[in-house]
Amino acid sequence: MEWTDDAIVLSVRQHGESGTILEVLTRTHGRHLGLVRGGTSHRMKPVLQPGNGVRLQWRARLSEHLGNFTAEPDRSRAGTLMDSREALIGLNAFTAIAGVTLPERAPYYDPIFVVAGILLDAMMEDGLAHWGALYVRWEAGLLEALGFGLDLSQCAATGATDDLAFVSPKSGRAVSAEAGAPYAARLFALPKFLLASQNADVTNADIAAGLALTGHFLLERVLKPNGKPMPAARLRLDALAAHEESESK
Repeated sequence: MEWTDDAIVLSVRQHGESGTILEVLTRTHGRHLGLVRGGTSHRMKPVLQPGNGVRLQWRARLSEHLGNFTAEPDRSRAGTLMDSREALIGLNAFTAIAGVTLPERAPYYDPIFVVAGILLDAMMEDGLAHWGALYVRWEAGLLEALGFGLDLSQCAATGATDDLAFVSPKSGRAVSAEAGAPYAARLFALPKFLLASQNADVTNADIAAGLALTGHFLLERVLKPNGKPMPAARLRLDALAAHEESESK
């Protein structure tokens, strides 16, 4: 058994004296693990860093085996991402959420991979205000791919398609400003950047609201049913967004 694919490094852990177990998000084979022989060498260690893009070849005698990876560098991001506190927080949140939510070897997450590459490239350029909305969109797409997508097409109460302002924490459906006003304290704010028809400027408050929204549904619909907590790395991203929001007031 063997295949070749593009991948983004999620995590690396040492295996034996010189090998590593590499966890990656691939373009067409989903989240996948494999053994890299010599992964701790001076040549390979800088390549096998979270956030980097690699070109992989996987080989195994049987499909259910762990298998061996051969990795070649494709897109170097780790150094730049680790130089920025905000980018490092974003990177750690991304790798943690991908690792804890995506089932291993599920081969249908190509859009998740493509947007992830765009997101990580954006993290290299500027701070949370630049890439925060894209991160929220990535998590919303992740929910969609896992079968728990938000329904933001119309108001759950009235069927209206305009002036959508809230999201129900139970159904994941949008609610208009008028219908949701009496219950606003119990609903999530809906950032305009999650609506395809809206091109409004993104504020720090929008990003914080978006993270609260997608984080809630990841926890309630994906993590808790599998006995998993929200990763600490994702909570640090929430804290960063809350700090940025307070600083902008």
